[in-house]
Amino acid sequence: MDKFYTTTAIDYVNGAPHIGHAYEKILTDVICRHFSQRTDNAYMLTGTDEHGIKIQKTSAQMNVSPKEFCDMNAQKFIDTWKLLDINYSQFIRTTDEQHTKTVQKIFKKLLEKGDIYKHSYTGLYCSGCEAFLSEKDLDEDGCCPNHKKKPEVVSEENYFFKLTKYKDKIIKHIKENPDFIVPSFRANEVLNQLENIEDISVSRAKTSVNWGISVLGDDSQVIYVWIDALSNYITALGYDTENPSEKFKKYWPADVQVIGKDILKFHSIYWLALLMALDLPLPKHILAHGWITIDETKMSKSLGNVVSPKSVMDSFNMTEPDAFRYYMAATAPCGKDGNYSDDDFKEKVNAHLANSMGNLLNRTLSMLVKYFNGEIKPEFIQENELFNKAKRTIEEVKHHFDYYEVSEASQKIIELVDILNKYVTDNAPWTLAKEEKMTQCGQVLYTVLECMCVIASLIYPYCPNIAKNMAKQLKYDISTKLDDIKLNNIKEGKLISKEEIFPVFLRLDSELATNKK
Repeated sequence: MDKFYTTTAIDYVNGAPHIGHAYEKILTDVICRHFSQRTDNAYMLTGTDEHGIKIQKTSAQMNVSPKEFCDMNAQKFIDTWKLLDINYSQFIRTTDEQHTKTVQKIFKKLLEKGDIYKHSYTGLYCSGCEAFLSEKDLDEDGCCPNHKKKPEVVSEENYFFKLTKYKDKIIKHIKENPDFIVPSFRANEVLNQLENIEDISVSRAKTSVNWGISVLGDDSQVIYVWIDALSNYITALGYDTENPSEKFKKYWPADVQVIGKDILKFHSIYWLALLMALDLPLPKHILAHGWITIDETKMSKSLGNVVSPKSVMDSFNMTEPDAFRYYMAATAPCGKDGNYSDDDFKEKVNAHLANSMGNLLNRTLSMLVKYFNGEIKPEFIQENELFNKAKRTIEEVKHHFDYYEVSEASQKIIELVDILNKYVTDNAPWTLAKEEKMTQCGQVLYTVLECMCVIASLIYPYCPNIAKNMAKQLKYDISTKLDDIKLNNIKEGKLISKEEIFPVFLRLDSELATNKK
């Protein structure tokens, strides 16, 4: 691979980040970290969407300027992603000067091309979606299905984008590229939406919304979300209508754009049409993930079940986010909904990270110290059929990531951990030592430790801190590319002393974990 570019949806800053926001960012970060193990040029973009009527109204209620309000809330997202070790390459804000100027140029180019025109319009506007809806978009009560409120009737003279001009090209692209939308079962949903597509409003009158990017040459209008927010994926890279940057040329098109299923329409129809109008390559994949429910109930402010990532970490006294990252990334099959509950979280991470993976490493190293003073002797180093299983697991994990099946990939890693635990139980190195079969005992330990190097690399995208701690005790280079992993990492000689052994993950209900500072 020469490069890998992935993006998240940019989060609207009218509220604080919750577990749903975190799921998308963790999912994308795990994907990007994995591909950073396959290329030196992996780039992840995330950011915040900061214009629109909701921010204008909320900031006024708080008696602060819209920009002050955006600065305050954007920082909440930045702080949360730092807490969760989201290793993004760039954080874009739609109030950034470069983004603002480029969006104005994009609008001007499309206007000059004839793809944008001015039109008087009366439509149904949902302030929650910040979108005009058609009658077909509403539920049986005439409400927005996402916000359960009836849209207001709005009459304005706005600029419109000729979305219908690109309808057939979009249909053709989706049908000819069955893996473009991930998971593929969502493609029919998009094709159905395309049947009755209409041109879309891409500006709002300043009499209705004044917090936005002004249209060049028409100070009565601000550029609406579809060109403003969606363009962030290219403006961040330095796209320019006349002279795109070298970074843009290097990374665009995106390899995968990760979004929630509720905004798939905008990314697989509106975004594609805009790129077609700009004569730019289309992203290779759109990954539409599901929602995260809380105890099997959809998150809702009215229900009071909106959970923040920080509250989860605080409630379990977690100083590092690895357990939360692992659980969120593994919680839902590709494109399906997932669920968070405190009990399931504790049960799964204790079982997988503490009891299975962490304990396997800890007891194997402890036996190496107990029986061999932490040394690997030459006669321990030999081939084992488990090495082939470890190599196959690398390929299986890569295969799942090629299809953005992050949860499925994690299952393959834990499957290898379980096989190694069974291998230790079946071969009982403690019994071999008691019977003074020391060479056989050492060979069992060596085999496990070699395979644990592979596990450290594979678990790294999910649990970077745990993986680094595993690698430290194994004297293993965690930066090794997946294609370069060889099963000869554990070298002859002293590997570890008793003082160097420490648990890589403490059970969430352990006394040590509870009191850890």
